[in-house]
This record gives sequence, structure tokens and C-alpha cells, in this order.
Amino acid sequence: MGQKDSVGTPANRRASVQKLRTRRHAQVLIIGGGINGVGTFRDLALQGVDVALVERGDYCQGASGASSHMIHGGIRYLENGEFRLVQESVVERNRLLRIAPHYVKPLQTTIPIFSTFSGVLAAPMRFLTHKQGKHTERGAFLIKLGLSMYDFFSRDGGTVPRHQFRGRKRALAELPRLHPGIKYAATYFDASVHNPERLTLDVLQDGEKAGGTDSYLARASNYVSFLSQGTANGAADATGTIESSGTTVQLRDELTGEVFDFTADVIVNTTGAWVDLTNEAMGAASSFMGGTKGSHIVLDHPALLEACNGREIFFEHTDGRIVLIYPMGDRVLVGTTDVDADMAEDAVCTEAEIDYFFDLIGHVFPDIQVDRGQIVYTFSGVRPLPKHDATQPGFVSRDYRIERRAAPGGAVLSLVGGKWTTFRALAEHLSNDVLAELGMERKVSTAKLAIGGGAGFPDSEDGVQGWIKAHMSAGRDAARVTGLLTRYGTRAEEVIRYLDGAPAGEPDRLLHSTRELSTRELEFMAANEQVGHLVDVLIRRTSLAFRGLVTGELLNEVAGILSGPLGWDAARRAMEISHAQEVLQRFHGVQVHSLVA
Repeated sequence: MGQKDSVGTPANRRASVQKLRTRRHAQVLIIGGGINGVGTFRDLALQGVDVALVERGDYCQGASGASSHMIHGGIRYLENGEFRLVQESVVERNRLLRIAPHYVKPLQTTIPIFSTFSGVLAAPMRFLTHKQGKHTERGAFLIKLGLSMYDFFSRDGGTVPRHQFRGRKRALAELPRLHPGIKYAATYFDASVHNPERLTLDVLQDGEKAGGTDSYLARASNYVSFLSQGTANGAADATGTIESSGTTVQLRDELTGEVFDFTADVIVNTTGAWVDLTNEAMGAASSFMGGTKGSHIVLDHPALLEACNGREIFFEHTDGRIVLIYPMGDRVLVGTTDVDADMAEDAVCTEAEIDYFFDLIGHVFPDIQVDRGQIVYTFSGVRPLPKHDATQPGFVSRDYRIERRAAPGGAVLSLVGGKWTTFRALAEHLSNDVLAELGMERKVSTAKLAIGGGAGFPDSEDGVQGWIKAHMSAGRDAARVTGLLTRYGTRAEEVIRYLDGAPAGEPDRLLHSTRELSTRELEFMAANEQVGHLVDVLIRRTSLAFRGLVTGELLNEVAGILSGPLGWDAARRAMEISHAQEVLQRFHGVQVHSLVA
């Protein structure tokens, strides 16, 4: 059955893996736990499909977690002629504002404009050829035309206001530190998602709950990788009995090394930029993908934050690349690059990309100085784009398609492309294809179904303040309740009940290293959110790493608290601290010196 170590003995086996091993056949096996795979998992579970999902790392660890944190219609896709995608995107943007209001918020966006008619002649060629050619800046006329079309696509949503144009004088009155050479500023609304990792987790938990706690009809596990497609027409249990027909695959628990077989009637490949590599492992090489790398930096820069005045600054840099400067809480996100990715190398933000970001900041805020000491976090991911040959990265379609092939005992559906904003609609489309394979009908639409902690979320600031006041207690002040509501939405009620259920003599307490977490909350995460590594809490269960708040004291304290519920001994605890330091430095440019564990 593969190798095991002390962590992988049956007594200590993770509950999520145990569910896969207990019932090792599913109608559908989804490989890949980014937002599109997880969204499809939820949709299928709601239809009553017996569905399983595996993710080789943590949920939302890849491209889904390396996004620009925007839920947007993609105004620039109009130039590519992708009108269907723009319409779907603005409809889904408006929908997410309603069904996931705890994480998705309206985002006021301003475009600084330096010319009036520039680009009018070049735009048709870009539209027809999808090639940049000699760069010509897009002027006010083109941007006005694009925003008017954008408003048209948004007309039935009623969720965000229409765009506005300002002349130089009024624009500088609103944003005085903008480049004094601007001629206009256009302002419109899109939306942001302040915590994409937690939204992904909410979607996943909705799917698990739809499958029922005892039936195992919807089961998912992170840190389980797909190894290969087997040749047998069924998966053997521990006694050697064949459980069911279907396509056989080998799975591996990445935390223990344990390998086991699993069968499914339909396999769904949602591994993003790694779709071709996953298909190759299944013995059916493909060449669908041509992903591009996008990097971002996060700055602790009060002057830049103030200059943005609460707005995203979204504009065309001197090379024609559309970039952004985006205030998030007390930090500023700057991005993004768009270069062909080398899948053999780690996706990391390079020094050249940092120089590019500093240059683009100076393009619109020339009197604001930025240096590397103000960077608190960097991140990079590979977009799951289709193979694009000579087409320049910025013009590669952001739309998606589904490729089908027959497999022994079933079928394999591979998702090519896809973006954050349209994940719900994409999941619906992919699920419909799966249902057709299974000969089943759709039972439930997700179009109006609240996601996780978005159910019952207050619809006004007064409502939010009332919710916070109602959940305060002697040991839980407004700041703590606000943090819980921000992190979990209305699911914070479940967390609060857990916090209040501490055993006698073991009261919940805030951490010494941060007032944003408590001992009981970490235990809740360990019990309910499939924490596999210490770094999962720092990057994806909280935003502590994103905001540059990880310290050596925090590493040691969090690792110590997680050790109990996760069964870590002293050696494993030290390994987790070292692993977190390595991940933060290697992939996010953050160096943390730990204390003695």
C-alpha cells in the first residue's frame, strides 16, 4: 500500500484522507483544488453527485491564490473582441457581490489618462491581430468608448454605478498626487475579493456539507496528489476486493507518503497551468496550455496608500501593459506582470519585476518614492491560459473551454483557461458536462445561492455594527469580533460558539504574538479547515503573511498551539517552523528569523 511513517499510521490518519480511503470510488474525481475545481465540487455535490476532490498542495495555493484580488468584468477584454466573456464576467461580478458579500466588495477604480485621441488608429489592428505592434497609448476617446460598452454589459445588474469622466482640474482635486500631466481621469466600479483563499474554503465547505456528514458523497482532501492512471478496472480495498468499476488512478497522501488506488466514472482535470502534465501522467499527453506568469508586491507605504484615496488606480503603463495600484486595508498591492512562464521553474517575483513595479508607480505618482524596504510580501502565479503561439501574452484569451477524451471505464474532462470572476458560471458549465456524462439532470442552480458566510451577512454598515455589538462579550471586544466577521462572514457564529466552549480551567486566550488569533481559534482551524502545514495558517487561513506580520515569535507560538490537535511532536514542530521560513523566503521574499522552538 506504499510507505508509511509514524504520522501515517491508521490512528493518526487525517480524516479527509480517511474518507477517500473508506469509500474509494466516486462518480466523479476532481483533480485540482483551485477555485474552479472547488467550485465544480460544490456544484456537483449540490446535484447529489458522488464526488471527490484531491489537491496536491493546499486549497487555493496556486494561481487562484496569486490573483490580483479583483472580481472584475475585464474591460480590456473588449479590445480582444471577447464580448461573451465580458458579459459573463460583469454578470458574475454583480452576482458575487450579492451571494458572497462577506468577501466580495465594490471597488472604485480610476484610470489616469494622458491623451485624447491617441490609439484610435492602432486599436483596430490590436482587435484584429491580437498583437501589440508599435505601442500607442490608449487615449480618452478609446477609454470612454470602452467604459460605455462596459456599462452596457452591466446594465441589468444594478449593483455598481456607471462610469464618470473628470477633466484634469477635478481629477487632481480628487487625487492631488496623480501625475500633473494627466488630461482626464475616468472612474468606474468593479469589485474586489479581499481574501480569495477563504472564499475558496467557503465554497469547498458548502460542497462538503451538501454531501452530508455521514454519507461521504462529497469528500475532499488537500495534500493528496494524483500519481498515475492505473490499468485495473477497479480499486482494491485493504482485503483486495474490487470496490467498483471505472477509471483507476493512484493517489498519494503527501503528508505521509501513503499510496492508494481510487476509481471514478468521470475524472475532471482542473489543475490549471499543469493540465497537460496531469494528462501526461494519465497516459494521454496534451498540449492545451500556455500559461503566463503574473507577479505582485505588497507595500507598507502610508503615503502611497493615502495617494490612492481608497481607489484602485488601473492604467496602461508605458509598454502597453495594463497594471494596477490597489489599496487593501493598510497595505498597497501593486501588479501585475504578464510574461510567458517556464513550468520547470518556480513562479517567483524577480528583481526585474520589482523594478518594473517601482517604475509604474512613478508613472502615475511621480513624487512618491518607493524602496525595497517597504515591500512586506511578494507573490507570483502561473495563469492557466491556453496555448497561444505568437499571440502576445496580454492578448491571450481569458475565456475557457472544456476538452473531453475517453478513458478506460469512463471519461476525462480537462479545463483549459478560466478566471476568478467567472468561477461560479464555469463550474456550472463544467458540472453540466459531467451530468451529461452521468446521464443525470441538474437539480439546483447556484446562481442565487449564498456562499458560506455570505448567508445572512448584514447589508449595511449599520447592520455590520449591530452584528458586531451583538456578538461582543466580556472577553471579546469589538476589534476581535470585527476580525472574526471579516475572516469568516456569518460563519463566525460557529467559530464563536467553539471559542465559548472551552473546557473549564482552559479559557480561550489571545496569542502573545498577535491579537488577531486565539488558542481556541487555531484549534478550530485545525479541526475544521484541513490545516496540513503551519504555513497554511499564515498565508491561506489568515492574511498575516500577506500583510507582513509574521514574526519569529508568531511562528513558534502558532506551531506550539497546532501541535496538540495535529499530533506534532517536537521534531515535527521544528520542521514546520523551518518549512514556513523556507516558503516565505523562497516564494514571497519574506525573511523571518525564528526563536528557539
